[in-house]
Amino acid sequence: MRRRILGRLGALTGAMALLASCGGGGDDGGDDGGVVTLDYWCWGETTKLEEFNATHDDIQVNHTDVGGGTDTATRLLTASRAGNAPDVACVEYQTIPSLIVSDTLVEIDDHAEGLQEQFSPATWNLSSFDGHVYGVPIDIGPMVFLYNRARFEELGIEVPTTWEEFAEVAAEVRDKDPDTYLMTLSSEEFGGFAGMSQQAGGQWWEVENGEWTVGIADESSLEVAEYWQGLLDDDLVQGAPLLTPEWNAQVNRGEILSWPTGVWGPGVIHGIAEEQAGDWAIAPLPHWEADGPGRVPFQGGSALSVTNDREVEAAVEFITWMNTSEPALELQIAAGEYPATLAGQEMTSEQPPPPLAGGQEDYWEVAGGAASSTLPNVQWGPNVNLAQSEFRDASSKALRGEGTLPDALRETQSSVVDDMRDDGFEVTN
Repeated sequence: MRRRILGRLGALTGAMALLASCGGGGDDGGDDGGVVTLDYWCWGETTKLEEFNATHDDIQVNHTDVGGGTDTATRLLTASRAGNAPDVACVEYQTIPSLIVSDTLVEIDDHAEGLQEQFSPATWNLSSFDGHVYGVPIDIGPMVFLYNRARFEELGIEVPTTWEEFAEVAAEVRDKDPDTYLMTLSSEEFGGFAGMSQQAGGQWWEVENGEWTVGIADESSLEVAEYWQGLLDDDLVQGAPLLTPEWNAQVNRGEILSWPTGVWGPGVIHGIAEEQAGDWAIAPLPHWEADGPGRVPFQGGSALSVTNDREVEAAVEFITWMNTSEPALELQIAAGEYPATLAGQEMTSEQPPPPLAGGQEDYWEVAGGAASSTLPNVQWGPNVNLAQSEFRDASSKALRGEGTLPDALRETQSSVVDDMRDDGFEVTN
């Protein structure tokens, strides 16, 4: 099997200069009184890392931020090919299969004993592949329904519990306030759309005995696309990009009332609408079945993976502390992340809700319910990056009225299947 999937992730010219400036490649250890020095690539805050270095004499970690999830995945591949990979890196769950097939991640089965029981099976599976362990989960994003509770109360509308009810509420909102939409559907929300399709029973990738099946345009996913296309056609949801100045202004004016998103969503909305602190709340994500809540999809989240086999034992010790120790979990929760470990999720109940949902007493109960009901076997494919790009382009046309969302899924599926076959994968469809 030819393993070159991530070659299209971006132009890589000049990457070696970047890697040199990032200090790729850790110390072999033992040169400084037995201290092992690890190189660590990750985006975001560094409070946990600073605490680790302050409390560990035998392992010290150097941190480099090389960008978000897609940037990190691209540069990891380049560094691995050049023999300059760091020892540990943050990786988004959906990028793990592509990094595995490109031999960028190190299998840690022999070093991860006892860790699995600290996570739910659904969460642990996110960083495992084909029966092997390639990382330890840091945070997860079970999807919830984030909504402007103050505006819901003002308009006298109820929180929907099913997607059928969601459509009814969307129509009610447009009727009561023509300037307002219940939700914005964006072509950038690949993970959210995939999650809602998975919630309906869609399986966008499956692999068994080396054979892949692509289901981006399977029956369940097409039904989801038809549902959203109907809401767009009836002008019941807005088709537009998220987090633009225009969208942010709408949110601040109370003209966008909800966002089905991962539990990290309140932090994003608070960042653009601080004056609405305390006005929002979360509820369980609407479900497709009429007789029960069903399973909750993931949107977002990441793991820490070993990306160099020089110091695997020390790297796993670092990862274990960062992802499962009580001091690290306390700092993680304070930073607004939702922990992947069961113990960390229990600890959230002792914390106040995030500022955006400051008035919701059962916030963490709702978040915990979502986390305990997540889909058990989410499988991403080896060319998620291509799928994301194709979906964005095709669904953008649909949102402009130049096509349909079902057609966007069919176009994405066709491109993904062709790409996998070109790269030597056995694809059953």
